[in-house]
Amino acid sequence: MSDQSQTERRVVIVGAGMAGVQTAVALREQGWSGSVTLIGAEPHQPYDRPPLSKAVLLGNAEGSAFDVDFEALGVELHLGREVTGVRPGAHEIDTPSGPVPYDVLVVATGALPVTLPGSEGVQGVHLLRTLDDAARLRPVLDRKHDIVVVGAGWIGAEFTTAAREAGCVVTVVEAADRPLAGTMPAEVAALMAGWYAESGAELLTGARVASVEPGTVVLADGRRIAAGAVVVGIGARPATAWLDGSGIALGPDGSVTADSHLRTSQPDVYAVGDCASFPSARYGERLLVHHWDNALQGPHAVAANILGGAPQDYDPVPYFWSEQFGRFVQYAGHHAHADTTVWRGDPADAAWSVCWLRDGALVALLTVARPRDLAQGRRLIASGALLDPDRVADPSVPLKSATL
Repeated sequence: MSDQSQTERRVVIVGAGMAGVQTAVALREQGWSGSVTLIGAEPHQPYDRPPLSKAVLLGNAEGSAFDVDFEALGVELHLGREVTGVRPGAHEIDTPSGPVPYDVLVVATGALPVTLPGSEGVQGVHLLRTLDDAARLRPVLDRKHDIVVVGAGWIGAEFTTAAREAGCVVTVVEAADRPLAGTMPAEVAALMAGWYAESGAELLTGARVASVEPGTVVLADGRRIAAGAVVVGIGARPATAWLDGSGIALGPDGSVTADSHLRTSQPDVYAVGDCASFPSARYGERLLVHHWDNALQGPHAVAANILGGAPQDYDPVPYFWSEQFGRFVQYAGHHAHADTTVWRGDPADAAWSVCWLRDGALVALLTVARPRDLAQGRRLIASGALLDPDRVADPSVPLKSATL
């Protein structure tokens, strides 16, 4: 592509979260000279989400805006602007204020939290996904309300941690028989269940919510739990409804089915972050990764492929972290098809790890207060090195020294 033709081309990015912002930054860093337009539905300056369940929620920070000078980067920013559809044949997106043309479109609209059926419009029911959500919850913590958290996943654990730190009485209700039922094996999740009681929160498992009334959560077995506020954390779904009728292929989970270069089924349209799944050659399946690191790393591949050099495959080692109950928990990889589980250290102690192997190679690990294990393990997953399970099981042996 000549520099002149690139200068005349327009990249439009829909979604001003981490994935959208980093795509704009990566395009400029990699030398894109054409126009870049970033469109966000929220009115706020683009911001990072992880602090919302920690510093912002507890009032230790007013916000978490990205430290990006969009004007200096030559990025045109449109905030508080909904995108209602896309017409790939015309190379235009639709907004309430009229169509916006593009030469290349990047879909980076992230995910929306799943609402609790029957709770819509009930006073005192909260989600925690946006800056406005955190702002609404801060006075709830300040008033030290009795709080019911629905869902014992990652966000439920992080919110419970903050609420207990603020002095609230917290009851967590989880429909499954353990926390993190959809993401962690039973033997790992069982250990984490004890963290709730240790923090002073009550965890009720096998507890399905029948209804939410003002001030009360009613369980399917008839139990009624007083709730000055209810916080729902039962998962998220890709924010892709606006793509209906566009011809852009979506998977059963609602995610855009991107290819290994993060291209969609329509020409000149890419997708990145929480809204997009991608085929992983490393794991032999399509992955949908709803975590910060994916939204940080994917844009580098998108930008490189838009610039049109050597095609860049996107096949990361998934990674995320969680700060909960005084612990720093990290996870890398994908353990779904592991054939061997190896523990490093005693889970009753403050620091331990669990490693998952397949055919002798590390495919995933979870660490609690063992950051060196995580850093070394992540590199071992990427390399595909074969490991000695006995040495892996010895916490005094560095993981990088457990190779065969």
